[in-house]
Amino acid sequence: MNLPNKLSLFRVVIIPVFVVVYYLTATPYNTFDYLLAPLFVLASVTDFFDGYIARKHNLVTVFGKFIDPLADKLIVMSALIVLNALGSLPYWVTIVILSREFIVTGIRLVAVGDGKVIAASKLGKYKTASTMVGIILMLCYPYWQSLADIGIWVVYFGTLMTIVSGIDYFIKNKSILLQSI
Repeated sequence: MNLPNKLSLFRVVIIPVFVVVYYLTATPYNTFDYLLAPLFVLASVTDFFDGYIARKHNLVTVFGKFIDPLADKLIVMSALIVLNALGSLPYWVTIVILSREFIVTGIRLVAVGDGKVIAASKLGKYKTASTMVGIILMLCYPYWQSLADIGIWVVYFGTLMTIVSGIDYFIKNKSILLQSI
């Protein structure tokens, strides 16, 4: 197993740790609250490096194409659900983002069935980046509340990008869906 795939798997392993740390935050602003943001930052950094290393050293694998986006979705969804549970983020944001991910994954599965691979779009990358930055800022609430206040607006922007990129994705790939009917 190459390094990029190990980094993606590491991101998957961080998820239960992240969730357990959340459950250890029984009271606001305890020691464990301070670990949520660093854990998510660590996961986000591994996301950047696994892709960078894979492309730079030509280590792109079929497993990597599967595990990298899955790990991204799982860590982001885990963080959004934690923010929902903390009362920091409205549930509708998580529902919109989760719905888009299911729709895009469904379109990709139909495309794979036809032997086509659909690459991530720039809009999708902007969506992911803005959502991750917003989550990081929101998880910084124990350090500085103002960052969390800014973070919610960044997540809202990421949610808007989620909708826009989802519509763009559907329009660009509607022929794949129409052919499968």
